[in-house]
Order: sequence, then structure tokens, then C-alpha cells
Amino acid sequence: MAFDYILFDLDGTLTDSYEGISNCVKYALAHFGIIEEKEENLKRFIGPPLWKSFNMFYGFPEQKAKQAVEKYRKRYNTLGVYENRLIDGVPQTLDALKKSGKKLYLATSKPLVLAKRVLAYFDIEKYFDYVDGASLDFSFEEKYQIISHVFETCSIPDKQRAVMIGDRSYDIIGAKQYGISSIGVLCGFGSREELSDCGADYICDSFSDILKIIL
Repeated sequence: MAFDYILFDLDGTLTDSYEGISNCVKYALAHFGIIEEKEENLKRFIGPPLWKSFNMFYGFPEQKAKQAVEKYRKRYNTLGVYENRLIDGVPQTLDALKKSGKKLYLATSKPLVLAKRVLAYFDIEKYFDYVDGASLDFSFEEKYQIISHVFETCSIPDKQRAVMIGDRSYDIIGAKQYGISSIGVLCGFGSREELSDCGADYICDSFSDILKIIL
């Protein structure tokens, strides 16, 4: 299959954001008197909308969960956004895709304003034809919604020539819901089992391995 329209997740796919996300989750939980140090519990926050994670994993009612997100953002906006690093091979791979004539899009559940700051900080925004992310008011954050909005806004003509690349089940499920192919990458926070169980069409050990599929 020839893929010409390439959609990317951000956290765990393009960047290793665990340090910043985990520190901000701990900061938010501490506000409510919860001390969390277990790495496996903190990693669960990478992928789904944040308020849903506070709801699912700590039983916060919706309003309290959204208050926790506001506490999270307070630290993330000044510190957490920079507690981050690029996944190995990302600039070189994006450059190769761009030079081959592919159209590249960001489709992340991270708020758009923060996603743009991350791309600018690492100087990789230049590779993307369009950048899309969640709203700050929680009304637009599901991966399926974001993928759909990218297609509509950019008038992408052919689903069969499009692929979503991500590291968690949420990316793969969102792609399936919209009817496009998916590539799971093991450079982030999802396991091979997670990506396989949710039906990833391809699974790559490293980020740069996507070139073997796309090119």
C-alpha cells in the first residue's frame, strides 16, 4: 500500500514526554492529597485525554477530574513542556518523508497550543503541513475527532492512501474508527501486545522503521 498522507501522534511517538507528564500528574494529584510514585501508574496518563485518566484511575468525578487537569496544566505550561526529548531518529525520518513528497500532519490529543510549543521547541514544526490537537475546554479531544478534523480541514482525498502513526491503542482505535490504516511504534509507551490486540496494521520496533513501510 502506498501511503501519501501521514498522520502522527505526539507524546510517545515523536517525543519521550514521560518526565514532564509524570511530574505534572504527581503535582496535580498532590493537590488532592494523593502521593503517586509508581511509574506504571504514571505512564497510564500518556495517550488518553487527561481528565479521563484522573477519572478512570483515581475515581475522580468529572468536575474534579477537570480541576486536576487545570492543576496539571499550571505546572506543564511553565516546566513540564520542556521536560521532554525527541525520540531517536525523528528529525531524520520526518525529513526523509518530506523530501519524498509525503504530506505530514500532527493529530494529537494534547491541547493544540501546547503541541505547537513542543514542535517549535524541537524545531520540527517545519515538517508538518498541518498541526491539529485538542481544545482546552475538553470539547474536542478524542483521537477519532482529531483525525476527522485533519481530513476535513486539509481536504485529504483518499483514506486508502492515509495512515495514522502512534504508540498507544488510542491512536490505532481512532484510525480504525475513521477507516484508515495504522502503524504502531514501540519507541513510546504502548507494548507490542497492546498495539497488536487493538488491530494495528503494522508494528515497528523503532520510529525510523516506518520508512520501510511508507517508502
